[in-house]
Amino acid sequence: MSETLDTLIGIIDDRKHNPQEGSYTCGLLAKGPTRILKKVGEEATEVVIAGALEGRERLISETADLVFHLLVMLASQDIAWQEVEAELRGRFPVAE
Repeated sequence: MSETLDTLIGIIDDRKHNPQEGSYTCGLLAKGPTRILKKVGEEATEVVIAGALEGRERLISETADLVFHLLVMLASQDIAWQEVEAELRGRFPVAE
């Protein structure tokens, strides 16, 4: 996994277990799964629109937003990113 994703996952996990006032991540986690899933849906829609109409830079930005919100969603459901990676490896085995 990339160092950036490792760091981001660590920050989200820290916010989950050590809430900080004023933190967007903490606020989102506190609002619960329904709000987090709504944000994931909003961000996914924004990725689709950006990909169809808004160009490369906007698509990159919106994809980053979606990945962040997906990671928050996984953390809120106590699902480790490694579980997602394992699922992907099972679907798309890579020759060693």
